[in-house]
Amino acid sequence: MRKLLYITVNSKPENLSSCKTVGRAFVNKFIEKYPEFTVEELDLYKAHIPRLEYQYFVKRNCIINGDALKDLDEKDQREVQKIVDLCNQFISAEVYVIASPMWSLSFPSPLKEYIDCIVQENRTIAFPDGGDKPVGLLNDKPRTVVYIQSSGAHIPFMLRPIMNKGLNYIEDIMKSMGISSFERLLVDGTGDTEKERIDAINRAMEKIDDIIERIEVRKAMYV
Repeated sequence: MRKLLYITVNSKPENLSSCKTVGRAFVNKFIEKYPEFTVEELDLYKAHIPRLEYQYFVKRNCIINGDALKDLDEKDQREVQKIVDLCNQFISAEVYVIASPMWSLSFPSPLKEYIDCIVQENRTIAFPDGGDKPVGLLNDKPRTVVYIQSSGAHIPFMLRPIMNKGLNYIEDIMKSMGISSFERLLVDGTGDTEKERIDAINRAMEKIDDIIERIEVRKAMYV
C-alpha cells in the first residue's frame, strides 16, 4: 500500500490553524484523486519525539543497535526504538505533507527535533568512503514533499530568500536525504482579522490542484 505521511506542527486546533486547514484540504483532495494511498498522520505537538542523547549513538548520525542497545536502561532503549520507528515511518512513505506556521523566520522547534530523529546514517543518508559529505538514500523511488507554511504577512518575492529561512532549510534537508521533488504551498497574509485569514486560506487552496497534478506526473513515471 502506498503512503502519504501528513505531519503537522501547530498546537492550535485544525479549525484555528491556517496551515492545518490548508493541509487537511490538500490531503483530502490528494486521496480523492489517488485512493490507493493510505494516510498516516503525525502531530508533532502530540507525539513523543525523543531528544537525542549521546548514549544513543555509536557515531555521528548513527544510532546504536545490538549489544550496545541492550546495555542501555529500559527508558533509553525505548527512546532509541522510538527514533528508529520515526525514521522507518518516514522511509515507508513516498508523499510527505508538512503543515507548519512560520515562527521567527523559521518553524516551531518540534519539527527540528523530528528532523534530527530521521536524518540517520544507513537509513536516510550515508557517508561514502568515510567522508564528511552525506549522500541521500531516499532517491530509491520518486518521493515528493509538500511544505505548507502559514505566515501573517505577505512576503514579497524578492525577500523570500531572507524571510523564508525555515522553509529553505526544510527543502535543503529533504534534498540532502535524496528527495529532490519539493513543492511549496504558502498561506501568506493571514493578517490580524478572521477575514484576512480566510482570504489567505482561500488563495492557498486555489493552488492545491496544480500541485497535485505535478505530483501525478512523477507518480505516473513510477507506476
